Amino acid sequence: MNAILEARARFSHRMAMHLRVEPFRMRNDAPMVSFTFDDVPKSAATVGAAILEQHGATGTFYVIGSQVGRSSPLWDMIDGDDVIALHRSGHEIACHTFSHKRACDLDAGALNAEIERNQHYLRSLDSSIEVENFAYPFGYGSFVRKRQLKTVFKSCRSIVPGVNSGTVDLQFLRAVPLIDRRIDRDGIERALDEAQAGNGWLIFYTHDVADEPSPYGCSPWLLQTAIEAASRRQIPILNMAEALQCAGA
Repeated sequence: MNAILEARARFSHRMAMHLRVEPFRMRNDAPMVSFTFDDVPKSAATVGAAILEQHGATGTFYVIGSQVGRSSPLWDMIDGDDVIALHRSGHEIACHTFSHKRACDLDAGALNAEIERNQHYLRSLDSSIEVENFAYPFGYGSFVRKRQLKTVFKSCRSIVPGVNSGTVDLQFLRAVPLIDRRIDRDGIERALDEAQAGNGWLIFYTHDVADEPSPYGCSPWLLQTAIEAASRRQIPILNMAEALQCAGA
């Protein structure tokens, strides 16, 4: 049964990659770059946010409500005060479901419950938190859930590599890993080259920000390198909500 479920999940993910719910033509005047953090380990909310703020920029933090204040073998998670501090510092708080369940494994009712529970939790921390954007847990998209997600969120971000330009699928935005084990300075420069050549939107994603990062995170040096490279090229650094506004969404 597990093999059947995984085969269905992979099929749904592939369909989500290639079949758009509603094509969207980006209308940004210049290339853009966004820095996003999934799950939100505590180091992302402290070290990562601070590095962005040093450059006058903000990021998007995809929060899992059920994991706030907890620890895992990989990292300590943010706590409620961290979420509030991020929000009040101008960073964007976004949705990664309440329980970190893959969208492809949920029916419409279950996904709606996950979203509502996460939104309720975040608003219980600060009623002014508005959750407008979503990232697929574990990077698994879902074709059958995309229409549903479109009614709730302005965008859904994947972890399929690529730069978003021209006509895009807002329910399956592509992103580039800002992860020490997967990209270096040259890779960052190539991604920025592509964004500039196509007037595109480059979205970086990572998890923890630590001197010895997890297999899914980045070092402060790598984050700093990416920010400085974008700044040197005068590419605006925007959180997801800001970038979508510039794109005309």
